[in-house]
Amino acid sequence: MSRAVALRLGAFAGALTLAFGAAYAIGSAVDPIAAADTPAAPAHGEEMGGMEQTSGHGAGHDAPGQLPGLAVSDAGYTFAPATTFYQSGAKTQLRFTIQGPDGKPVTQYTKTHEKDLHLIVVRRDLSGFHHVHPTRDASGTWSVPFTFTAGGTWRLYADFQPAGLDRGLTLGTDVNVSGLYIPVPLSEPSSIYSFHGYDVTLSGTPVAGKESELTFRVSRGGKPVTDLQPYLGAFGHLVSLRSGDLAYLHNHPAQHAEPGMKGGPEITFGTTFPTAATYSLFLDFQHAGAVHTAEFTVKVGPNGTTIVPPAPVPTKTTTTTTPGHEETPHGH
Repeated sequence: MSRAVALRLGAFAGALTLAFGAAYAIGSAVDPIAAADTPAAPAHGEEMGGMEQTSGHGAGHDAPGQLPGLAVSDAGYTFAPATTFYQSGAKTQLRFTIQGPDGKPVTQYTKTHEKDLHLIVVRRDLSGFHHVHPTRDASGTWSVPFTFTAGGTWRLYADFQPAGLDRGLTLGTDVNVSGLYIPVPLSEPSSIYSFHGYDVTLSGTPVAGKESELTFRVSRGGKPVTDLQPYLGAFGHLVSLRSGDLAYLHNHPAQHAEPGMKGGPEITFGTTFPTAATYSLFLDFQHAGAVHTAEFTVKVGPNGTTIVPPAPVPTKTTTTTTPGHEETPHGH
């Protein structure tokens, strides 16, 4: 074997070693298991002008220094999908269990925002957002009909509060979907999102590390919508995901809604962006019997970044209504 060939083979082997080492490091960071004996962060929900902000459906974070959604296991509870491999475009059943500290599927939950468990599904490039509500059988297995719309790696979040635990948990894991994969870049920050005749305008000044007030104003056909319907006990439901690691922030508006009440056009949230970063915001609201989703990209700076003034943007030609939005399992 010539010296040149030997050198090339040695370089190739070294590259493989580095590649596998990097892959292991990335994999370890994506789905860490939070130490079961790590003390829980104190419950929070500081009021700001009558507004209570929560991360996750429960009252506290997962573990100190760790944002919700980054770990597959916490406080002895583990998010266990039945499979992590799917085919894009095929109707399937998403099945999973929440395994308790005893290793058995959890069957008792404390309802949070009218549901035992909320499931968020989104591709890791933050496209294809879905918020659905599975059903649970007697054995503790959750399932929901679902169709992955494109290939790639998708992130699943289970947001719930086990009975007997004094806080909510948000656990996350990835699944692999075969099929055509075309990365979708994040939209540029804009204060208005238009779709299906609706215009949703966002205003506020998000500041990293401090509670900020965000207000969404809903209009249709140029007229303010004043008959929003209650949805999960409120007039809007907001999920924020941090670009990069997909850390999860789940926030709710100040005003709670009872059956028969009407709301709008404004929905105000108190939310805390933990760091300066780019975030994707997904607002669900119900009007005329249907749940709609508005999507925003927000860049949060260390000293505060004012959301740009309203400006026209091209009307979306694709629907944001997801399989769960028109099926019973969605009914947050």
